[in-house]
Amino acid sequence: MTEEAVQPKTFKDAVRKFIPRFLLQQRGIIRRLGPGAGRIYAGLRMRDVLGMRAENQRYVPPTARSFVFVCFGNIMRSAMAEFLMRKALNEAAPEGIEKIRIVSAGLHANPGREAHLWMQEAATELGISLVTHRAKLLTREMVDAADAIFAMDFQNKAELLTLYPESADKIHMLSAYAEGAWKYREIPDPYLGDLDVTRYCARQLQTCIQNLLAATVFSSTRQPAATSYEEPLTRT
Repeated sequence: MTEEAVQPKTFKDAVRKFIPRFLLQQRGIIRRLGPGAGRIYAGLRMRDVLGMRAENQRYVPPTARSFVFVCFGNIMRSAMAEFLMRKALNEAAPEGIEKIRIVSAGLHANPGREAHLWMQEAATELGISLVTHRAKLLTREMVDAADAIFAMDFQNKAELLTLYPESADKIHMLSAYAEGAWKYREIPDPYLGDLDVTRYCARQLQTCIQNLLAATVFSSTRQPAATSYEEPLTRT
């Protein structure tokens, strides 16, 4: 092989060799999101890297009774969050349960799509069936009717804030109700991971839902307390 054959084809190829993969991924995300959501996402990502997460520490009012869980496609995280909450409420059967509204949706959902098989298996292990779930696109009606809208990651949050700026006070990170190292951070999408990553994601969601219910439906005063939970969640 000649020296000429191994030379970078373009200046961009040469630059990519010296730019960390993480930064290239972030640039791609920002471009995909567009100028509005991309700018918001960049700010959220930068502050997270610096450990500045105050804006993710907002809790839902204890009186909240209408919840919308949002992720990218509504086939993994948001679907699981919805069914986890339904299961917990059905088991506890508190007075007035019929007045509680729970919806999950995707910002880029393919309507009618079934839950991902990995999440279906993870759900079964937690005593939940996602067989009946069908993906839904997030709508203006869902947003307007919600007391609280939960994003799973910074991309979700950035898009929600861009699409529905007038509802910014209702948009929260579900990780505000997480525990340990992932509290106030992201619940990464397990779609590009594997079954084990999906199982761990499901357990994280279960913790969030338990703490969310304890702070709202099951109590009008108590906020969830952080505890140590050091097992890392593989990022994808």
